Amino acid sequence: MAQIRDYAKLAADIKDAVGAANIINATHCATRLRLVLKKSPEEAVTKKISSMPGVIQVVEKGGQYQVVIGTHAKDVYAELMKLGDFASDGEIKQSIVERVIGTMSAVMAPFIYVLAAAGLIQGCLIIALQFFPEFAKTGTYEIMSMTSWAPFIFLPIFIAITGSKHFKCNTYVAVWCCAALCTSIMSDIAGRAADGEIIDFLFFRISPTTYTSTVLPPLFLVWALSYVERFVDKGMPDVMRPILTPMISAAIMIPLTIVLIGPLSADGAKFIANAYNAAYQIMPAVANAVVGGFWQCAVVFGVHWAITPVVLGNFEMYGCDTFQSAQSLAVIAQMAAAFGVFLKSRSKSLKSVSISAALTAVFGITEPAIYGVTLRLKKPFICGCIGGAIGAIVLSFFDTHYYAYAGLPGLLTLVNAIDPSLTAGYTSASFMGMLIGIVVTIAITIVLVWTVGFEDGQDTQEEQHKEELKEATATASVEGAYNVVKNTVGEAVNIASPLNGQVKKLSEVPDATFSEGLLGQGVAVVPAEGKLYAPFDGSVFTIFDAKHAIVLSDGKGVEMLVHIGLETVSLNGKGFTAHVKDGDTFKKGDLLVEFDLDTMQEKFNMITPVLIANSGDLTHVAALRENGSVKAGEDVITVEI
Repeated sequence: MAQIRDYAKLAADIKDAVGAANIINATHCATRLRLVLKKSPEEAVTKKISSMPGVIQVVEKGGQYQVVIGTHAKDVYAELMKLGDFASDGEIKQSIVERVIGTMSAVMAPFIYVLAAAGLIQGCLIIALQFFPEFAKTGTYEIMSMTSWAPFIFLPIFIAITGSKHFKCNTYVAVWCCAALCTSIMSDIAGRAADGEIIDFLFFRISPTTYTSTVLPPLFLVWALSYVERFVDKGMPDVMRPILTPMISAAIMIPLTIVLIGPLSADGAKFIANAYNAAYQIMPAVANAVVGGFWQCAVVFGVHWAITPVVLGNFEMYGCDTFQSAQSLAVIAQMAAAFGVFLKSRSKSLKSVSISAALTAVFGITEPAIYGVTLRLKKPFICGCIGGAIGAIVLSFFDTHYYAYAGLPGLLTLVNAIDPSLTAGYTSASFMGMLIGIVVTIAITIVLVWTVGFEDGQDTQEEQHKEELKEATATASVEGAYNVVKNTVGEAVNIASPLNGQVKKLSEVPDATFSEGLLGQGVAVVPAEGKLYAPFDGSVFTIFDAKHAIVLSDGKGVEMLVHIGLETVSLNGKGFTAHVKDGDTFKKGDLLVEFDLDTMQEKFNMITPVLIANSGDLTHVAALRENGSVKAGEDVITVEI
């Protein structure tokens, strides 16, 4: 996976690939751009999207075309929204299961980071109370506790915002209806009903159901509101619609939710949560092993959002939950598997991808690890599932619970396993179990990956060379940045061609590493003779061992990379004669390198990128010429320092 440098381009490329007219709806979660399409694209289109810079994988699950991007999914989504209205009223045939999963994803994913952040604050407060029990009596604690609980107390309002967009109804009316469920008056009514007081709305008895921290009641409310609102709108005169439609919709939906929708959906969520809890009470080791071993499979199939009501139901009823503790070990196991790949692999590119994916998984986001490393290599994914299952079984011996909700369960949320009810100074068995479970999970997973192994594809010589080029240009960029600061800022400098030949646009180079400007901006030259001359007075920053590429510095803030031909690194220096070495100084026009052009162009494309390696540190870099013949010494690039 290449690094995303242009979110707008990636969004446009995805849109063009699947077809703008084919997109019914677009949403995003923490790591995926989720599209609902009229027609599933052909395999060739999916492969094309999978190979785009910044795309990790493409998954078709839950009635959605899911483009796995990583933490920049929201940025690509934002750019996609600028390209058209992809929240149309179009319909697509989906199964009930697909609709449920798609709805939970579209509604919960946009604010999952808010819940995750609030959960981390709760975890920090739990730790603070373990060491400073008197802290609970301070105003600081009260305010921070209020801060951490606010997103959960007013969860129905978050659902109103995202749900209204998904079900296509008025967001403000949806917020009005859901906010009514969170008022102190509603809580007071429910409390009095729970104490036995008979309270009626018209002919209907009010149940003692509370709606703060609930998922299903506000979700069903907004879904029903979308139909009520459209029905009321149809028969309403235009002049009265802005006022009467919201009034009538709210007057119907708030009481309907309190007397019917709310109690039924809340009881349904509690039933599902209690069913899981009963399974855990009967066979805790088996229940945990299933979660720890197969949770990441649910992520792969995109159905993991369906469990959210169960988890939140447990926190609402009992203030704790066992599912998320085992879920955390499933996440940690894939993190460990990716790290195990990093330790064992001898491929530079695979090492780079695996360590990056492992670090991302520390924050509870496993898609880069799964699609970029473990699932792609197959065996490490299975090793992670086994490690997660065994670690989760260990948790069952300690009856480990989470006492604060984790929006993104993982290594950072382990403190959520501390029982806040224990007196300071006493060790929580739940927390000790979590620590031991983590150690067991990581150790077993890494040992399994190391023992079982995987197909460790070696980097090609060209891939290794591109990594060396990136390192060299990055170092040159630092040197150039220093010289920019040291010398006059704002000075315009023209840079000459180091070759005789035909000048071309950089985008015409048939190698994305150069054509997309990953190593710097500039031009390309198709050489007419096998001689490379100094384009300015300066020094050799570095010349590669194969003599096919050289980085030059003018000492004033410009660093130039010249790469003679494509894939010529495979010649290992044969046919190249270098007249300079690292650190040598030269004058403009001096002969630096000779190469056997006639022989090389029989096997290689000799188009030569001429790049300003530190383009990112300069105010402006532009080509003066992008076509026609050019002689060495003639200006082809202008830069502003």
